[in-house]
Amino acid sequence: MPAARHPRDQKLLDKLIATVHRLSEANTGTLDLKIASSALDEMAEAFAMFAPYRDSPKVTIFGSARTTASDPLYDLTAQVARKMADNGWMVVTGAGPGIMEAGMLGAGRQNSIGVSIRLPFETSANPIIEGDDKYVSMQYFFTRKLMLLKESRAFLCLPGGFGTLDEMFELLTLMQTGKGVLAPTVLLDLPGDPFWEGVSKFINSELIPRRLVSAADLELFRVTNSVNEAVEEIIGFYSNYHSLRSVRDVLVIRLQRSPTAAQLGKLNEQFAHLCRKGTIKTTGPLKVEVNDDDFVLLPRISFSFGGREFGELRRLINVLNTF
Repeated sequence: MPAARHPRDQKLLDKLIATVHRLSEANTGTLDLKIASSALDEMAEAFAMFAPYRDSPKVTIFGSARTTASDPLYDLTAQVARKMADNGWMVVTGAGPGIMEAGMLGAGRQNSIGVSIRLPFETSANPIIEGDDKYVSMQYFFTRKLMLLKESRAFLCLPGGFGTLDEMFELLTLMQTGKGVLAPTVLLDLPGDPFWEGVSKFINSELIPRRLVSAADLELFRVTNSVNEAVEEIIGFYSNYHSLRSVRDVLVIRLQRSPTAAQLGKLNEQFAHLCRKGTIKTTGPLKVEVNDDDFVLLPRISFSFGGREFGELRRLINVLNTF
């Protein structure tokens, strides 16, 4: 007999069942039903595949499927993946050839998770992950992208084409708008062969002057051609910062170490503009966090956040990591 569900989870399941019932009662077309059914089915499969590794930190690697094993980018990817695995991280990729295969080669099969897309010209996973329990194949790009983003605490982007650019810019969009959790995002170039540096220059020369993005949004990613700097950027992001949670207009940031009074004063001097009202303060877990047993033993700061300046929020996290 299945274990009793937490009331919160049971409420969500009831809502899901009600949604399916609503689809059955509406004049829903065959194609619409097929999309809804297939999407839910493959998400359920992916959730089950990821479940045993929920507590393992993961980094997703994006990059071109066309990169050959003789390309220096292939070796660069294997290097950075190996260093992340050596630091206790699992590597998630799209399970295809090229950069995806290189990431899994570097991390090793035991530290790799694959989420592939079924394409006419790409019918199976790369040989590193094929047949492994930590692999799932998906029909839709949107469900695959969800799983490549949802489970990871960091992201490494290697050079690639339309798909890689789409993944990188959607990742930044989700963080910029608060629809995705802030996470270290490294755009890794091959030394002497700038790719992301050109993308960064485009953002600086075209998007910022036109006020299409703010200068603070540059904090959401880092361009480097150093494997060591890429790894340090990811590991360092969690040196004090742990996680955050929004409860209505209150933003709670969980930490490894609580700031001193002097450090809290420094935060309020630098980031008072992020507070819709009041100040940044230390706090215990909120009632909803206690109810959810949501890292209740960790120290916290909280403030009334305006909900727009996520680049500035990343700057705040960078300062917290110096404490």
